[in-house]
Amino acid sequence: MTEPRRAVFLDKDGTLVEDVPYSVDPTQLRFTPNAVEALRLLAEHGYALVVASNQSGLARGLFDRAALARLQAALEAMLARDGIHLAGFYVCPHAPSGDARRPSCLCRKPAPGMLRQAARALHIDLARSWMVGDILNDVEAGRRAGCRTVLLDVGHETEWQRSPLRTPHHTASDLLDAARTIVAQGDPVAGGPAPRRPRTATPPAGGLPRIGAQPAALHGTLKRPAPP
Repeated sequence: MTEPRRAVFLDKDGTLVEDVPYSVDPTQLRFTPNAVEALRLLAEHGYALVVASNQSGLARGLFDRAALARLQAALEAMLARDGIHLAGFYVCPHAPSGDARRPSCLCRKPAPGMLRQAARALHIDLARSWMVGDILNDVEAGRRAGCRTVLLDVGHETEWQRSPLRTPHHTASDLLDAARTIVAQGDPVAGGPAPRRPRTATPPAGGLPRIGAQPAALHGTLKRPAPP
């Protein structure tokens, strides 16, 4: 059996791309500073790249899954032009419950459901993986899934509700700073920095995605069971 791979889970809005609230307009996609270089570095060191994003605009009726799928396709095409492949794109479509004690689903961050779902589908070793995000809900989701975590300290966290689960392993000034930290930390199982892969990116099976190609199915429907 193939050994489980390691991954870096990436929040989308405010981490990978600039946060434009509830926008699914591909023309508004802008990478955060040094994001492409960061992803290239992580890929060169053998990390699968997986987006894990809360998208409550679906539940609120602000956009539909088809519009989000078009945004995903545009994002993947932009990355493909730089030789970067996303292993997965997971979203939670649910709105917050309004009661932190009774979350509406098992996938909306800070819950770890998207990360666990990706780990099962993509054969990922969570203990060797990382979660990178710009707010403490991302950190908590990563810790609850068993990952190490990096918080991008870029001013997007405003509540700072601290707890052991909401304490990042590391902080970084941008995504490239986070990627360098991850590479320097290496693998907790094998110890030491990860072996470096050749700089030339290898296209995924079937070739790089094309602009306008149908993206992979969106994920994230882990509803909390109704009480008896």
